[in-house]
Amino acid sequence: MSDPKKGARHLHQKPEVIYAFIFQHRNEFLVVKMCQVLGVSKSGYYDWLKRAKSKQKERKEQLTQQIRNEHLKSRKIYGSPKITQELRKQGIRVSQKTVARIMSEEGLRSITVRKFKAATNSNHPYNVYDNLLKQNFQATAPNEVWMADITYIPTDEGWLYLAGIMDLYTRKIVGWHIDTRMTKELVIKALQRALNNEKPTGRVLHHSDRGSQYASNDYQQLLQEHHFQVSMSRRGNCYDNACIE
Repeated sequence: MSDPKKGARHLHQKPEVIYAFIFQHRNEFLVVKMCQVLGVSKSGYYDWLKRAKSKQKERKEQLTQQIRNEHLKSRKIYGSPKITQELRKQGIRVSQKTVARIMSEEGLRSITVRKFKAATNSNHPYNVYDNLLKQNFQATAPNEVWMADITYIPTDEGWLYLAGIMDLYTRKIVGWHIDTRMTKELVIKALQRALNNEKPTGRVLHHSDRGSQYASNDYQQLLQEHHFQVSMSRRGNCYDNACIE
């Protein structure tokens, strides 16, 4: 650009726009010269620049706190891709590169969490049922076969137990519940959620392991009230429930 005055004709002489123009071309022309030519004061330009940097700093501090919040909400599991996705859902325009840089500056790291199979107790006085599924992990329609299982997840606060129910046809988790204890209430609440979500009308085959939670009288009564067929894995055979474990 040979003449900064010609390049600034479209700026309509608004000070903020002129200051931005000067900042954009500060490596091509002397700032003091552009201020003289464009009719603004040098002190006004530097005051604007100071305010702009202050706003940028404020924006970064706000974004850093938002990133910290999402990181903590995920129990420090989320990395920059997932945090970027969550921020965008909230209407926050930000790139993954920016999120990754701020996380690196703040020492925020994604913790890889392994999910473990919870060992349920099959030594109990309750009735157990035959394995009707027989490792036939195929279904022809939704709400035909439900697979139930319990896993446990390590967190900063200790272990959490997750009871899940998966529809074998859709492979979707239709019901779940989390608690700090592995009790019959844990699996009952997961089943109740699945029933509320899906409201099955036909007879569903419910398959689980032989753990006391699933064999308990209260859980079996809930299954009977909703006309489920009951199927349980053979003792010590994890492959009978492999598709949900």
